[in-house]
Amino acid sequence: MRLAFMGTPEFAVPSLAELIASGHEVVAVWSQPPRPRGRGQKLTPSPVQTFAETMGLPVFTPESMKSPDAIADFVGLELDAACVVAYGQILKREVLEAPRLGCFNLHGSVLPRWRGAAPIQRAIMAGDRQTGVQIMRMSEGLDEGPILLSEVLPIQPDDTAASLAARMATTGASLWPRALAAIERGGAVESPQVGEPTYARKITSAEARIDWTRGAAAIDAHIRGLSPAPGAWFEVEGPDGTQVRVKALMSRVSLRGAGAPGEILDGELRIGTGDGAVRLLRVQRPGKAVQDVAEFLNGFPLTPGTVLG
Repeated sequence: MRLAFMGTPEFAVPSLAELIASGHEVVAVWSQPPRPRGRGQKLTPSPVQTFAETMGLPVFTPESMKSPDAIADFVGLELDAACVVAYGQILKREVLEAPRLGCFNLHGSVLPRWRGAAPIQRAIMAGDRQTGVQIMRMSEGLDEGPILLSEVLPIQPDDTAASLAARMATTGASLWPRALAAIERGGAVESPQVGEPTYARKITSAEARIDWTRGAAAIDAHIRGLSPAPGAWFEVEGPDGTQVRVKALMSRVSLRGAGAPGEILDGELRIGTGDGAVRLLRVQRPGKAVQDVAEFLNGFPLTPGTVLG
């Protein structure tokens, strides 16, 4: 089939690789434009753009897929289908209807649960025991189209957004050959979504702040669901008296210890919560690498009794 691929983050790269390996003709790739990253704020292409260019594929990076030029570039390719994975832009009707067989999206949840921008993070943060990947026919509504293929995955107790996304990306990529074969021969079964939808809205910095008055299990899920990005965070007074924002990137519900919410209980960075305690395992200060707690405390000592904000 003559395909276009639309995707941006690392999560989408295995799908593009699978489409190439399965013998389809990927004639062009769309991705979000290069963005400033790192200390130097150097413009950096997305993981999908980087991979596509190493494979010799032409890449389009319009600021908006709603512009007439971007739509014309897409329509002019005379595609059989488009495969979309976490592209990050809304597609207008002209784009959705341009490929002969339609546009199809790999989504990181079992719809209609967690429609929207952050389904993997939201599933962990909510304490869900399982999630999944689904290929759906795209419509103009937000993740409202019918489902073609689905695979359910368990969420492990120590999963972060990164570890879960890596498994989901591989599993999701493996669905594309079957889905496209069924679409091509006209045998794809498209099932409507059933149930009350929930929405995975974008994570804000304010929401990422840890509320130590919540229970230990909820805080642990909050930390793991936001790891590595944007990162759950708290504030603490540094050696010079200024408030320092620290990201918590891995934690565990503690089986012992209790104290006031946010209170450091011991030298292992076990923290009191509204119900029980959590132990922080990996943290990151601004401008520093991710550190295990022991290494962090060597350079940034915190004494029991200190209350985190």
